[in-house]
Amino acid sequence: MSTVQSKPIILVAAVALVDDDNRVLIAQRPAGKSMAGLWEFPGGKVEPHETPEVALIRELKEELDIDVTEACLAPFTFASHAYEKFHLLMPLYVCRRWRGTPRPTEGQTLKWVRALRLGDYDMPPADVPLVAMLRDLL
Repeated sequence: MSTVQSKPIILVAAVALVDDDNRVLIAQRPAGKSMAGLWEFPGGKVEPHETPEVALIRELKEELDIDVTEACLAPFTFASHAYEKFHLLMPLYVCRRWRGTPRPTEGQTLKWVRALRLGDYDMPPADVPLVAMLRDLL
């Protein structure tokens, strides 16, 4: 028996930026945002006219002031998680090449973390299953 989905589905694209030392960039959600204080992979909501890749390129420029090309975004895995008021579908990409140095432009804290240490950081429920997959990759 199937259940009827009564929550809106929100599409969010995220990326694991991986530096030359195989560390992953995570960002801490600033005060005033939902889930403030939790650590997450950079990215954001996909607008109706965007592909996930285009949304990531836009979000990375807005949030981190870096330039990424679509060719450098490798689809990796995805998260599907039911939050109280919506269902999140989040493709996760891996990116090892970009122009510029990531810097926080929206009040968030950034940290480069080894894949084995990602589990040490409190993350939104949708991000947690992605950590094990990144550990296996890196």
